Amino acid sequence: MKWDILKVEDLYQGFFKLCRLRLSHGRFAGGEPLVVERELIRRGPAAAVLPYDPDTDRVLLVEQFRVGAIESPHGPWLMETIAGLIEPGERAEDVARREALEEADCSLGELVLAHEYFSTPGSSDERISVYVGQADLSAARSGIHGLVEEGEEIRTHVLPADEAFDWLDRQQVDTAFPIIALQWLRLNREMLQERWGSG
Repeated sequence: MKWDILKVEDLYQGFFKLCRLRLSHGRFAGGEPLVVERELIRRGPAAAVLPYDPDTDRVLLVEQFRVGAIESPHGPWLMETIAGLIEPGERAEDVARREALEEADCSLGELVLAHEYFSTPGSSDERISVYVGQADLSAARSGIHGLVEEGEEIRTHVLPADEAFDWLDRQQVDTAFPIIALQWLRLNREMLQERWGSG
């Protein structure tokens, strides 16, 4: 089916950009195209990564304040994977590595793409690349990280993979990045231990 953008109106430019689109698109039932107006948050692509140590069978998660969860019954501090926006000219893998250093002081080895998806395509153009990254977490400790100039205060949690899966099952993890990464790891942990393990 065909679609066409008829008009774009910029409404707001801040950390994200908001615009209004007037567009037309074909109908499943056929006939004249449907003409609609929709607001679109231009957030752009992002990358997320779950560091995993196959030798200690531990993962690293981060916890930080999220304004979108301000009315959550659990509070706005969410358990997540490391993540960041992809700037023009950057590769998703490079962003995952950079953010791991900034948010958790964690160097990554090989990255495996778990999944790519649109986060909220009804209102945003954000597309996420989710990775699981090879990491040595044998000496890693929970701590506070992030870039002060970006208003970040990020607490890291290094924990056994089975404990992270338990957090997931008890809905203590309730954002898409870590849900997807942890579910993927649960299905592929043995493969990564054979591929990345030292013995």
